Amino acid sequence: MSQFTYMNDIANICGLDGDLTRGPMPRWQKKLETSSNNSSFLNNSKLSVSYNNVCSGNSAAASHKTPNKKTPGKKTPSGKSSGRKTTPGSKERSKTPTGGDRFIPSRVNSNFELGHYAIAKEHQKEAEEGDSAPDNAKRVASMGEQKKLLTEAIQGATGEGGSQRILSYHVKAPSAPDSHQNPLKVVYSTKTPISTKSGTRYIPHAPERILDAPDIINDYYLNLMDWSQSNVVTIALGNCIYLWNASNGKTDQLLEYDEGEHACSLSWIQGGNILAVGNNSGAVELWDCTVKKRLRVMSSHENRVGVLAWNSHIVTSGSRNGIIVNHDVRTRNHCVNRLNGHTQEVCGLRWSPDGRHLASGGNDNLVNVWPVVAGSHHSADQPLYTFSEHHAAVRALAWCPWAPNILASGGGTADRCIKFWNVNNGNLMDSVDSKSQVCALLFSSTYKELISAHGYVNNQLTIWKYPSMSRQAELTGHTARVLQMAMSPDGSTVISASADETLRLWNCFAPDPNQAKKGKASSSVISQSVLRASIR
Repeated sequence: MSQFTYMNDIANICGLDGDLTRGPMPRWQKKLETSSNNSSFLNNSKLSVSYNNVCSGNSAAASHKTPNKKTPGKKTPSGKSSGRKTTPGSKERSKTPTGGDRFIPSRVNSNFELGHYAIAKEHQKEAEEGDSAPDNAKRVASMGEQKKLLTEAIQGATGEGGSQRILSYHVKAPSAPDSHQNPLKVVYSTKTPISTKSGTRYIPHAPERILDAPDIINDYYLNLMDWSQSNVVTIALGNCIYLWNASNGKTDQLLEYDEGEHACSLSWIQGGNILAVGNNSGAVELWDCTVKKRLRVMSSHENRVGVLAWNSHIVTSGSRNGIIVNHDVRTRNHCVNRLNGHTQEVCGLRWSPDGRHLASGGNDNLVNVWPVVAGSHHSADQPLYTFSEHHAAVRALAWCPWAPNILASGGGTADRCIKFWNVNNGNLMDSVDSKSQVCALLFSSTYKELISAHGYVNNQLTIWKYPSMSRQAELTGHTARVLQMAMSPDGSTVISASADETLRLWNCFAPDPNQAKKGKASSSVISQSVLRASIR
C-alpha cells in the first residue's frame, strides 16, 4: 500500500487546479463561526461546506473537519484531490461563496511613483535633520504632514518636471477647429429664432450649382459680372458677353466683339434691363437686353473702362488713367463732369444706397469719397474724404445697406485688410486682417453680415458677423482666386466667378422661414421659391 500513498503524495504536490490546503480561516467560515451560539458544535461537526468540491462532485470533503483559526496547518474541507500543499507561512487565496463583487479601478493613468517620491523625499529630509525618534506629539504632527503630502501628491504634485496632476489624463483632448459648429446649440435656442443668434444658423459649405466660365479674363482690375433685379446674370467670357437667366437656366449670347476687343466692366441699372458695358477702347455702351439691342455709345475715356456704377439715370465710369466720368444717359451731351482724384487705374466704384456719396478705389492705394451735388444725382468735382491707410490697390468696396454712412473697403495682396469708414466724420472705425487678397465685398441685410471674396492663398469666401467681425464660415472650392462676386435680388444667394473658369452659386443667406412669413417681398424682387427652383 505504500506505493499508492507515495503516488497520492506526488499527485497532491503536482496538482495546480485544486484549493489551497493551508492558511488562515476564510472569511465565510469566520462569519459562520461567529453566528453560531455553540462553538463546540461548529468545531466537532462535520460539514461539507466547500462549494468547489460540491461543484466538482467530490464527496470525500464531508469527512474533514472545519479548520480553526489557531490551527493554520490543517487542511481546508476541500478533500484530497482538490488542494495542494503549501508552507505554513503562505497566504491563502480562496473564493467567497457569493463570488467577487469588489470594484478594481484601472490605475494606468495614475502616477503613483511621483506621489511616492514626494512623500519619501520628505521622510528623508526629516531623517537628515536628526528627528529619528519623535515623541507622541511629533508623531501626530508627522501623520498630519503625511496626509498633507498625500493630498498634494494626489491633487497637484510638483516634481522636478513641473506641476502635474496624478489622478488625471496625461494628454488633454484636442480642441475643436475654428470652423466647428456645435449642433447641440439648437436645443437651447427654442425661444430665440436661429437667425438672430450668431454662429447658430446652418450655412451650407458646398455650392448649390457650378457653371462653366471658359476664357474668363484673369485680371484683378476688371469687373466682368453682375446680377440684375430681374434675376439675370451677365458675364464677359473672352470677347463675348452672355446672359444667364437664373429663373429658368437659359443662356443667351448678348454680343461678340471683334478680335482684339473685349468687355472690361459690366453693370445693370437699378430695376431695369439696361446693361452698361465698358470696353478696352474707352467707350461705354448701353444695351437693352430684352431685345438685345445697343442703345447708344458714350466715348469719354482714352483708356479701358474697368469699372461702372449706376445712380438713377447717372452711370459713373472709371478708366485706366485714373479719370472718373459721370454720364447722364438721358441727354445728348452725356458727360456731366470729370473727377481727377486718382493717379492710377480706378478699379472700384460704388454709390451709397441713399445716393448721397460715391466711393472710388484705385491702384494708387487710395479711397476717395465724393459727395453728391445738391438736387442732382452726380457727384461733385472734389472729394469729401481721401483715405490712404491701405497699402495695396483697393478694388473691393461695399456700402452698409442699413447704415448708409458706413463704407467697407478691402486691399490687395500687399494689404489684405478690410477697413470700415464713417463718411459722416471721416474716421476709421475698424480694420481686420483677412490674411489674403481681398477681391470683393458684399453686405447681407438679412443677417447683418459681410461676405468677402479672396485670392491667394485659399481662394475662399468668408462670412463675417458685423460689426464684431467674427468668422461665421469659410466657403472653399475654388482652385484660383475669386475675381467677381454678386448677390441675387432676394439676397439669399451669392455667385462667385473665379480664375479657375467656374461660377459657383452659394445659398449662404437663405432667410429664416419664420421671418419670411412676416415680411412681404417687393414687387421688383424675384421670389425665393423661383430662385431656388432655378439653381437646383
